[in-house]
Amino acid sequence: MAISMHSASVPVFVRMLGNMNNWLDKAEAHAREKKFEPAVYLGTRLAPDMLPFSNQVQIACDSAKFCLARLTGVDAPKFEDNETNLAELRERIRKTVEYVSSVPADAIDGTDAKDIVVPRRAGSITMKGESYLKQFVLPNFFFHVTTVYALLRHNGVDLGKGDYLGSLTAAS
Repeated sequence: MAISMHSASVPVFVRMLGNMNNWLDKAEAHAREKKFEPAVYLGTRLAPDMLPFSNQVQIACDSAKFCLARLTGVDAPKFEDNETNLAELRERIRKTVEYVSSVPADAIDGTDAKDIVVPRRAGSITMKGESYLKQFVLPNFFFHVTTVYALLRHNGVDLGKGDYLGSLTAAS
């Protein structure tokens, strides 16, 4: 059986967003243990010219929701990008997972040859659905998810490869 557009997107997004949510739980516990306000994480960066932690979570969520919206030809839900604490970031992740999970397989499968217009600062680009998913969305999604992980690790949160991958028994 061939891999479908749905199986290459929705389960991947749901799994990694769920893992990211678990990292936020660990980050909050770490902050409590070290006696600092967990909101400190939201502004952390690995370099001065990168977007802060909160934006990394937002962009990871946006990558998933915009992917499915563009593939299905519907408007993505609007999130305000105004989270100020970990609870609000967890809510954003929850809403993203809820949206992503609501998109039926038959709305995504068959979009591999569909023209997808991707707005960019330098001007829109058009890609076929499969290339959009495999060459643009998934690398971008994992870039921001991995950056969230790296920022938390850098700030002392006890995370390891098992936290990044999540439960392998739950993989499908």
